[in-house]
Amino acid sequence: MLLGIVGVMWIVAALNTLDSNRLDADGIYGRSVSHLWGVLTTPFIHASFAHLIANTIPFIFMGVIIALQGARRLALVTGIVILVGGLGTWLVAPSNVPTIGASGVVFGYAAYLFARGFFDRSAAELLVGLVVGAIWGAALVSSLVPHKGISWQGHLFGAVGGIVAALLLRRDRPKRPAASSNATALAK
Repeated sequence: MLLGIVGVMWIVAALNTLDSNRLDADGIYGRSVSHLWGVLTTPFIHASFAHLIANTIPFIFMGVIIALQGARRLALVTGIVILVGGLGTWLVAPSNVPTIGASGVVFGYAAYLFARGFFDRSAAELLVGLVVGAIWGAALVSSLVPHKGISWQGHLFGAVGGIVAALLLRRDRPKRPAASSNATALAK
């Protein structure tokens, strides 16, 4: 599934290049109801091959880690990040400039990998989150600082989407029996 998503990104980039980058207009335009569908198309559209490569490497790296929990988990995390991140971006991004690229999903993957260890209370998952943070953290944090031509909104809300995914997909922990019911069972 991960390679399928990446394959679609690269095919769309090739078609976009052949079509003089006209697909760039299919991104997210803040609060534009007529472009609301851009929430779903944005992760597949990139301004250049350099932009695509910059997103592909961390997308695959973190996507593989998520996919270790199964293709279903990867699909759920990706869907939640795209929807939450895209809708958040749509609410606050400038209305006259399209937001495009998979970096919101990359931020969502990173935030998911970091946050899931907290929600699952897993030392191993916390360690994975720390490794991801050590490798990509500086680049991710610096991208939240507003720069001309870079959507900090997409990055921020992609990360929010990753945290929401970690919360919604957390493992159920077995309930501990109450101390009084345990004492009652022992007294019988």
